[in-house]
Parts: sequence; C-alpha cells; structure tokens
Amino acid sequence: METAPLASLPELLLPWYREHKRDLPWRADREPYHIWLSEIMLQQTRVEAVRGYYTRFLSVLPAIEALASCEDEVLHKLWEGLGYYSRVRNLKKAAQVIMAQHGGVFPRKYEEVIALPGIGEYTAGAICSIAFGQKTPAVDGNVLRVLSRLRNDPTPIDQPETKRAVRELLCTIYPTDAGDFTQALMELGATVCGPNRKPDCKNCPCASICKGYMAGTAESLPVKSPKKEKRQEMRTVFIFHCDGRYALEKRPGKGLLAGLWQFPNTGRHLNTAEAVAAAEAMGLLPRNVHKEIYRKHIFTHIIWDMKGIYLDVSQCSGKLHWFTEEEINTQAALPTAFRLFWEEKEDV
Repeated sequence: METAPLASLPELLLPWYREHKRDLPWRADREPYHIWLSEIMLQQTRVEAVRGYYTRFLSVLPAIEALASCEDEVLHKLWEGLGYYSRVRNLKKAAQVIMAQHGGVFPRKYEEVIALPGIGEYTAGAICSIAFGQKTPAVDGNVLRVLSRLRNDPTPIDQPETKRAVRELLCTIYPTDAGDFTQALMELGATVCGPNRKPDCKNCPCASICKGYMAGTAESLPVKSPKKEKRQEMRTVFIFHCDGRYALEKRPGKGLLAGLWQFPNTGRHLNTAEAVAAAEAMGLLPRNVHKEIYRKHIFTHIIWDMKGIYLDVSQCSGKLHWFTEEEINTQAALPTAFRLFWEEKEDV
C-alpha cells in the first residue's frame, strides 16, 4: 500500500484539528478511564447522544474502582437507552481485571490494554495514542472512510484485510503528537468527511492530497460489501398493570439483552382473545384490555416486529416481578425495545 502521498497528512490535519475540533467532555483531559469510557459509549452511538450519558456515568462511577464494584442493576440503569448492553458488562469485567491484575491502574502497554474484556484493536489504539501518546492507530469506520477517499480506493472497507492494511499504512506516518493525530482523523471522518452525506471537500484540509476529490469519486466512496438481510421475528409484548404496579421479568443471563428487565412477551402476534388466554396461563386474572399498538426495533442482525397489549389484571400474581412507575423509571433498566411501550402506556 503506497505511503508517499499521505506522508504530509499529519502536517495538513493537525492545525485544522486544533482550530476546528468540537468541544467534547472526554477531550478535557487524557485520563485513560475517561477515554476508554467515551470510546466504548461512542460505539454505534451518536456523539450528541453520548454527552449526557458520559457525564452522568462519571458522576456515579468516577473511578475504575467504583466501576469494578458497581451493582449490575445500577450499571444497567446508567446505560439504559444506549443499547448494546454487552459493552457495559465488559466495562465492569475489564475494571475488575484492572483492579485484580494492575493494582487499579489502567495499563499502559498496548498488549495489556487489548487483552482487557471488550477492548479490540480500535479501542486499544485510541486509548494508547490519546492517553499515552503511543503511535497506535485507531481505525474505525470514520478513519476507513477518510483513507478510502484520500487514496481513491474502491476496496470494501468492511473486509478485515482492508482495516489491517490501513492500520499498517498509518503506522508509517504517525507523528510525535499521536493523540491529537488519532483524534484529528476521527474528527475529519465525523464532520467534513462524514457518513451518509456529501463530503465537504472544499473545506477539507486534506483536499490537496485527496485522490478521490481530484478524480471526482469521493462521494461514491467508501465501498461496502452487500449487507445480509436481517432476520425478522414477531413478538407480543404484555404491559400488565395491577394497583399501580407493572409486571417485569428478567431476561436470561446469556444471549440478546442478557440479564436485563423486560415486559413479559411471546414469540408471535396474538389477537386479543389469545392474549387474555396467555395472561391466564401466566397465573393472572385479566380484567380489561386498554389498547394495542405496533412497534419495530432493529438490532444488528434481527428486526423485532412487536405488538404491545396493555392489560389490567386483578392481582399482582404469577411468577412476575411487580414494580411501581417510579421504580421502573429509577431502578429497572428497560432496553429500548421495551421502553418503546413503557413510554406510551396509559395513565391508569
């Protein structure tokens, strides 16, 4: 992979970054815990959505020690709405490893960082470069997009060998100010050379070396492999209400949304009569059905086509857990797929 045209990338990109970078809370310092947390939160999540979560999380868990000893219910509630809950479970596991194996101090060696639960090449590269000034590239979708356009490269960016080749190339041009260069590449790929829109090439600090801009192909890049069609599943979700309380149950400890709270549900769409019969089979005594609504939730590989049924029952019985509205709002972490129905409940 050719390097020469990109040798001037740091000197073009760094001054632009220092003048135009966004004011983000995780850029206030080089504390590895803060950088680690922000990078995990930012996976699959918009920057503006993360701001509030980041501040709130650190107000409750200001240090690795607090994260390592945090109760799962508290941890899940802090993460509620961010999705991909395996991320926060791995955060806690990694914090416990840091406490047990590194004396509570975040490790500095790349090999030790990447060995932590939930940390891959991108996150390890980001932490080691931003926190410790090491020349360890952090190659994510934003960086792959930038390099694809700079090099006018039609190779699909979702192929492992593409990411590996870009990482190797960047290693050859990394400047002494590794942390700012890592963030500058991310910033360019998130803003001027951003996703799902036309690149703002005329305001790009790297236009003079961008082969995609010169060839008029930047907007058509990067290329991705064809996506596999998502599997669709139908579900009926029960929002049971009884004397000011609502029924929840815990999901299994492994698999999708492991260990989180959910409304009781079944794997197909039920009509009203079938829903009442299903409630009776759970040991409940339905009184009346308030309403039925339909919602969809998209996971990485699955689409849930959901029907929500709101029922009053006469007793808080069955093998379910019954929560007040305040308890659900403050203590029980509901995944977004189920919170869709909680937010549209009737006041009863």
